[in-house]
Amino acid sequence: MNRGKSISFFHLFFLLSLLVTHLCFFHVLADSHFEGFDAEDDDAVEEEPLDHHSIRSSPVTQSNSQPTPDPETQTNPDSNPVPTSDPPSQSDLQKPSTTTFEYWDEDEFEGLPVEQPPPDLPKVTENTTPNDPDPKTTSKPQSATVSKKSFAVEIICGSFLLVFLINYFTGKRENENLALAWAAKFATKGSIFEKNFSLLGVGEGEDSPLLLKEGQNMFKFYGSGRRYCQGLLATMELKSRHDLISRLFNLVVPCKDEITFEVYMNDEAMDQVVFAVAKKKAAKGMQKEVRDLQRFAGLVANPSGRKWVVDELSVISESKEVAGDLITEAVLEQVFGDKAFEKYGKGFISMHFSDQHPGTHKKMLLFKFALPDANHMADMTRLVALVPYYIDLIGRYKLSSQARSKTEAARVKAAQEAYKELQNARQEALQKKKAERKKMLEEAEAKLSAAAIRKKEAKDRARQMKAAMPRMKMTRAN
Repeated sequence: MNRGKSISFFHLFFLLSLLVTHLCFFHVLADSHFEGFDAEDDDAVEEEPLDHHSIRSSPVTQSNSQPTPDPETQTNPDSNPVPTSDPPSQSDLQKPSTTTFEYWDEDEFEGLPVEQPPPDLPKVTENTTPNDPDPKTTSKPQSATVSKKSFAVEIICGSFLLVFLINYFTGKRENENLALAWAAKFATKGSIFEKNFSLLGVGEGEDSPLLLKEGQNMFKFYGSGRRYCQGLLATMELKSRHDLISRLFNLVVPCKDEITFEVYMNDEAMDQVVFAVAKKKAAKGMQKEVRDLQRFAGLVANPSGRKWVVDELSVISESKEVAGDLITEAVLEQVFGDKAFEKYGKGFISMHFSDQHPGTHKKMLLFKFALPDANHMADMTRLVALVPYYIDLIGRYKLSSQARSKTEAARVKAAQEAYKELQNARQEALQKKKAERKKMLEEAEAKLSAAAIRKKEAKDRARQMKAAMPRMKMTRAN
């Protein structure tokens, strides 16, 4: 029994020893794999070829100068120098150099490779070409040009605004100087209007201003206190010098500074007169557009045997008698004659006398002249003198009986035509109102419900039936 127990213990001990040895051998293999390599493994690792992607090569230059030799390669006679006669190929340039690791002395740390940053090579893509500019380099000039353009627009706008403001103040001052120059020449003490009118200016009193400014290019002058007329209103319409756009437009389409005199005649002072004098082109337009000239007057031919206005002017009158009486010898010598008009009549535009003028004032005298510049205001002295001259002439003028009969017949006919036109206008207005009312009723009926429509139709039928029934009159028998 004891012998059998000893054999079983021996077998158990043998199995345990085998298990221990097997575990120790496995442990040694694991340690050699994870904790380090042997010397032979290190040598093997050193002799393995280097990975070209993990080592950065120094930048390669294609210069003809000889590279500086390594000091250890000069001392070593067995080293094979690299020939420099043949230029390196493209594949050699791209391969990193491994000679620096062959002469690396671990003790003295000599021959260490100097790492230089690789050159920034442009990334070549499929869509780019060699001639394409670099977007990084071109972005700055583009932004600079954009900024320059934006500043250019601002500069242009600022310059235009500055020029506009300067032109506004200078043009305003020019118009004011022109209006004041006219007032100083013809409306101050001792002038022609001061001698013919007792009250000048737009207010009462000696300190009242002579001119009324209604805009940067419009000035008005008023005078009253004269026989044959209620008053005079002069309106100066000057160029829009304060407006830069209008000034530039006037350079292309020139216009003139104009003054218009409106004389409001007394009813008993002016007879039945329709008369006008203007330049030929303006006279045709006036005859077509002005209502009283279109209805009562016509062009007057040059009479034979007497002096007449220059060929540049046309006379429109209701009768030849009126034209001959109003174109006097004094007027021909002063303004409308051949010699006088060339010198003094340059600023004349038109004059129009009418007792049938449309508006609140029926009897009016209208004069329209062009203004000269402020330094030559005396050139229109004779033109301004026509205003008081014709006030007195029209105030004293009386038609002959034959001419009066013709003018009265023409005015009666014109009054009848005006009455017919007024009646026609009233009839048209009434018809228009009826049509609008009918339309409103139709729209209201369209909005009614079906029951309301039936009820309305029943009322209409009952009304029609009642109207169609014969009317009977009941009488009481005697």
